[in-house]
Amino acid sequence: MTSPSSLYPVLIGTLSCLLVGLFVLSLGIGQVWIDPTLLWSSIGDPSSAEAIILSEIRLPRAVLAVMIGAILGLSGAVLQGFLRNPLAEPGLLGISATASLGAVLAIYSGLTAFHAYALPLSALVGAFLAVFLLQALVGRTGDILTIILAGVALSSLSAALTSLILNMSTNPFAALEIVFWMMGSLADRSLVHISLAGPFIVVGGALLLSTAPALDALSLGADVAQSLGVSLQRTRTITILGTAIGVGAATAVAGAIGFVGLIVPHVLRPLVGQKPGRLLPASALGGAVFLLAADIFVRVIIPERDLKLGVVTAILGAPFFLWLLVSLRSRSS
Repeated sequence: MTSPSSLYPVLIGTLSCLLVGLFVLSLGIGQVWIDPTLLWSSIGDPSSAEAIILSEIRLPRAVLAVMIGAILGLSGAVLQGFLRNPLAEPGLLGISATASLGAVLAIYSGLTAFHAYALPLSALVGAFLAVFLLQALVGRTGDILTIILAGVALSSLSAALTSLILNMSTNPFAALEIVFWMMGSLADRSLVHISLAGPFIVVGGALLLSTAPALDALSLGADVAQSLGVSLQRTRTITILGTAIGVGAATAVAGAIGFVGLIVPHVLRPLVGQKPGRLLPASALGGAVFLLAADIFVRVIIPERDLKLGVVTAILGAPFFLWLLVSLRSRSS
């Protein structure tokens, strides 16, 4: 029988091929179809309609789908490995909620009317605020349960404040913009959004990937990991900081897109064996593939309506979450 370890290169190769194929398809598909075989030639003629559509609309959307899907999948795998909680995902730490709150405050206060970068920058400030609050709540010797409870508290508080802002908003257009933004979308994004979020996502991803050896040691138990020289405090700081930087930047430009970090690691975990470190690159590729496919689905299923990407991931993720709960309950009984 073939072991998961021997199939790991095949898995990485398959995911990479799927990613390239979906990326090309994402560039070609839309209300105006562009033959993928003509993509490079159309880019060479910047005055053509195809080149404008590619460079201004579809290329930024596809690149953001890859980056955001990768950081969501990667952060979910790291959090599940570090917290040793199969239900962990980026939203568990409250980072997505606080980033969303920052963006909502920018819309409500009217800052978005004065500066084009006000919304994503406010969301990033909210994400970094979550890091400081988590570190303050958890402390230097905080355990895993404390981290989870602190994250739940931040999520609840951010959600309550967001609801309060919506309730107090006297501008119906601002309220509508807030609601639409919170649904999550990659539509109407530009290269500016890539330049703003890209560096943060790369740095956050690098930090999260660096936790792979520690996660492999933690799979043997916290005491064994510490005896092998793993610093739990350092690993915790890198995990929280990497998630905040990467997921905060993703939320800043795309809104709230949930369940990617929950679904992807669970689907891929049986295929990578018992080493959590191997799950990290696979989850990054799998998250990019998942979000690219979901974004293509959004454009194909109802092309005349602006179906939000976050709605689709939630529709797919909620039943998966319920199935996971039932599965975990049946294993424990």
